[in-house]
Amino acid sequence: MVSFPPPPEARPAVPSPPAPEEIGRWTDVYFTRTRAIVERFGEARVTYAVFMRRPVVAAPRLALDWLAAACAARGFTPEVEVNYAEGRWVGAGEPMLWITGPFSLLTELETIFLMKLGPACVAAHNAYAMCASLPRVAFLAMDARHCAGTEMAELMAYACAVGSARARRKDGAKGFIGNATEATAHHFGNPHGFGTMPHALIGYAGSTVRAAEMYRETFPGQAMTVLVDYFGREVTDTLEVCRRFPDMAASGDLAIRIDTPGGRFVEGLDPPQSYAVLERRAPHSIRGYRDDTELRYLIGPGVSAAAIHWVREKLDAAGFDKVRIVASSGFNPAKCRMMADANAPIDVIGTGSYLPDSWSETYATADIVEYDGVKRVKVGREFLMRK
Repeated sequence: MVSFPPPPEARPAVPSPPAPEEIGRWTDVYFTRTRAIVERFGEARVTYAVFMRRPVVAAPRLALDWLAAACAARGFTPEVEVNYAEGRWVGAGEPMLWITGPFSLLTELETIFLMKLGPACVAAHNAYAMCASLPRVAFLAMDARHCAGTEMAELMAYACAVGSARARRKDGAKGFIGNATEATAHHFGNPHGFGTMPHALIGYAGSTVRAAEMYRETFPGQAMTVLVDYFGREVTDTLEVCRRFPDMAASGDLAIRIDTPGGRFVEGLDPPQSYAVLERRAPHSIRGYRDDTELRYLIGPGVSAAAIHWVREKLDAAGFDKVRIVASSGFNPAKCRMMADANAPIDVIGTGSYLPDSWSETYATADIVEYDGVKRVKVGREFLMRK
């Protein structure tokens, strides 16, 4: 017999994010016990130093907003000294900020505060690295389905926008122009999320061209991005869609999206042909040593640099030089670097792969460095002291 979960009204309520009165349930137990001890033996005014073990881009605002609200609910205002403004580069081990206040009221806040800080800073770093590698390419955040709940989705969208803003400021990059969900579009300065059609719509329509026709009839006057890999006919379906909508193709309002899975090559390609494409379009990219992962990004199956050049060649040869190419599928910082090396003619990258892929790197750490104005920290963490 299949067992289904109980209806929503029968499930225990789990606050997300934890409401102020729920903080004690969601923090580490030793912090709640520390609070009880301090309340019994006497209050102390403490200063926490917060740092990470790897370089990141500072993305503290959502964590600090939560901290301010949690402290207000407890009847006090902490002193917060931020050492790195939002979007600034932070070195490994550098104190990002110091937080000062009553020990009994701060101790339970550490767990949740760090949850909200570390992952955001690493995601912001990754988003920055991707945008800086491909400054002429626009990015679209498509991470929501890879997030562990809506709270994480909010945090990651914010972090992505922070990293993107740094790339625009430091590198003149286009960066992330938007994202795929309505709820977090505001982080990118947009009233709505972006997107046209998933693979499921292609399957429903029965053909790529018919799916495009359905979309056009339902949303007339909008620019359109059409997925072209559903039937494994990336080139054939791309050209058929362009011929069906020649006015859109000529005006630049039509884009095709390549999301070919890593188990096969784009239509018309194999390893030798992929090498030949890059020999024509970006020979420098295959002249030196490449490890297996780099080679896969360049000439392997799926959405490789060769595949993008190949589709661009076919579009241009058919007279559709204004049709844009949207690429997706596994675009992380490393893949973006390879696309840059190969001068891949991408107009937009759809990605959720700026999310941290090594979760241990996201662990932010807090240590108390002052008790009632006296400097004291565990041995080995003296570098966190305020000078």
